[in-house]
Amino acid sequence: MTRIAVLGGGAWGTALALTALRAGNDVALWAREAQAAQAIAQGQNPRYLPEMTFETGIAASTDIARSVAGAEAVLAVVPAQSLRSVLSQAALHLPKGVPVVLCAKGIESGTGKLLSEIAAEACPANPSATLSGPSFATDVARGMPTAVVVAAPSERVAADLAAALSSGAFRCYSTADQIGVEIGGALKNVLAIAAGATIGAKFGASAQAALVTRGFVELRRIGAAFGAQPETLMGLSGLGDLLLTCASGQSRNFAYGLALGRGESLEGRPLAEGVATAAIAARIAAERGVEAPIIAATALILAGKLTIAQAVESLMSRPLKSEAD
Repeated sequence: MTRIAVLGGGAWGTALALTALRAGNDVALWAREAQAAQAIAQGQNPRYLPEMTFETGIAASTDIARSVAGAEAVLAVVPAQSLRSVLSQAALHLPKGVPVVLCAKGIESGTGKLLSEIAAEACPANPSATLSGPSFATDVARGMPTAVVVAAPSERVAADLAAALSSGAFRCYSTADQIGVEIGGALKNVLAIAAGATIGAKFGASAQAALVTRGFVELRRIGAAFGAQPETLMGLSGLGDLLLTCASGQSRNFAYGLALGRGESLEGRPLAEGVATAAIAARIAAERGVEAPIIAATALILAGKLTIAQAVESLMSRPLKSEAD
């Protein structure tokens, strides 16, 4: 692959565009705002990557048709809840067969559909893949060592995409378990909010460790209900991403939970995908008969139906059982 298009001019979109550029590809980027496109073309993104200057060479534009023209792969780097709209626009200009790599993490709140299902509906002539794993946009943009996973139903497609995006500081593994990678990426956001709230409410590091560990059990249960492979959830997009986002203020979801636990105002905070994902994840678990009390409690807290203290009391008073159950 020599030409890659990136849809999205936020921090993650810019970071992945830089990664593709460093891997030797020609890169075009679509941004909603002309000011953002102009800044990225000049080696800056003051809104999302402040005080950072990076190499030029990204052909940034607000014209989506121009951005995807001639692309051999498209990275969709827009929030999960905006994905359907953006892909529907891109589909009008995408050549048949060009893979669309889904780089957001979430579940569509209105329908409960995974991002690969949205892509299949919005771009039926284009195969989809998923890129996920423990990665902060600022680290990737700075060229710090990072490992992620690229998943696609076709192992060959996944491997080709991984090779096209890998460089000295950005290592891509590949897998055919796209559903497992999607589930891991989506649910870790919900658990990161819960972990942040635990610390924000001053329940301590022991409570945080217990929550993350038992939350990972819920992630694996839901993954299994979707047919995900256990080894995928033990990998970069499952356990790896969970460890990163449940313990760092750089994570928007952890930071959101931290503010929630402290009782701070949540207005104007950066987008935390886990907020939109929590309710639908809890509903999916209930519909599939999967026991997921931490995810359910997090959804109720975010909906204002349960306090953090009440949630902790409820979780701690559940019937005792074997850890393996």
